[in-house]
Amino acid sequence: MTFPYDSARQQLRAWQEDLDAKGSRLEKVAQEAARVPSRGADLSPADIAEIEKHARSKDAPNALKDLQRKVDAGELSWRDIASGRALHDPEVQRAMQSSMPSLKRAYTAIKEGQNPDEIVAAGRQRPRRSHGDHDDDMPSDFTEDAF
Repeated sequence: MTFPYDSARQQLRAWQEDLDAKGSRLEKVAQEAARVPSRGADLSPADIAEIEKHARSKDAPNALKDLQRKVDAGELSWRDIASGRALHDPEVQRAMQSSMPSLKRAYTAIKEGQNPDEIVAAGRQRPRRSHGDHDDDMPSDFTEDAF
């Protein structure tokens, strides 16, 4: 004799078995991922010195300067930032968001087949406009007396 809930119980058991199998696979993948070394660990002392040099330069964006202050205060390290361990930090997130336009340009250039070394070099040589530049473009800073 079958009871009205037998098919529901069978379906629930099947779902539970499926969930258990997926949980086991997830645990296995998590263990494998934990064995993979993080990328920030491969920063050399020279890499870190170069990052700090740029972060302290007058050309560094404010978000990067803020990160350098946190590194100097011992709140995090450049290895933490590079490896992704500091992704939860609001200053790290702000710095990453301010870099997104440059990263998108670089990604597009790589997809178009450009040489990554040339892309990096071009990014370092991008001319920065100063307030004293005069060209045919509309002004980017407006003051009350602009009109």
